[in-house]
Amino acid sequence: MLKIAIQKSGRLNEDSIKLLKECGIELNNGNKQLKATAFNFPLEVYFLRDDDIPQYVCDGVADIGIVGENVLLEKDKSIDLVYRLGFGKCRLSIAVPKGVEYNSIEDLKGLKIATTYSTILQKYLAEKNINAEIHEISGSVEIAPGIGLADAICDLVSSGSTLFTNNLKEVEVILKSEAVLVADKKITAEKQAILDKLLLRINAVKSAKNKKYILLNAPNNQLKNISALLPGTKSPTIVPLAEEGWSSVQSVVNENDFWEVIEKLKQFEAEGIIVLPIEKIIG
Repeated sequence: MLKIAIQKSGRLNEDSIKLLKECGIELNNGNKQLKATAFNFPLEVYFLRDDDIPQYVCDGVADIGIVGENVLLEKDKSIDLVYRLGFGKCRLSIAVPKGVEYNSIEDLKGLKIATTYSTILQKYLAEKNINAEIHEISGSVEIAPGIGLADAICDLVSSGSTLFTNNLKEVEVILKSEAVLVADKKITAEKQAILDKLLLRINAVKSAKNKKYILLNAPNNQLKNISALLPGTKSPTIVPLAEEGWSSVQSVVNENDFWEVIEKLKQFEAEGIIVLPIEKIIG
């Protein structure tokens, strides 16, 4: 079996399980235990602390893992980043108290910065030629300036609400992070074959995200304009209708462009537009 490590609890847990389910993989129990087995795919799941996943994969205890890119870079283990999964997006940023004047990164010189990401922060400051004191702590980093423990913090930011609550403002973004799939560099050929099958499923699921399937009827004299607007995965499918001078057009559109596309389709005399969700796209 291919062994995968995912977060036992936290922001990546639910999305990781959801991804496996979207890939058609059903587990025989939840994450209340440390291990679960898929009954319809050769996969065994370990539920671990986020910080421990890179080490487990590096040691070969798990073959692959889903972890935040921020953790991957902080732990700096010899493992491969295989796939960017697109969920769990956040940023690692430096923040200072709102009342502190901040003009540029030069203002960090000589300050004490509290963080749980000392490796990433040290590298960033060195690249910027900034000499600051790094105070490594675990948990509740955002309260450090308020209790006099530090002048600034370096921590993960998602919505920014935690910074606001603690009277802090974000001044430097060090890293943009998301969930990534990582793998042991020494994975066997047999397990690589299973991983390739899993990657096929993941890619199919991720390719379908934010995509809509469109069916419509259009006059033949507008097909050139509509084809240019709706390239689909390669090109739209066009089928002549029984009514002379008209055709049925089928294509795929990005949801971010959806309403703009619909407006232009109406300008090109499209009728009977039907929009359907897409579960998977297999190239």
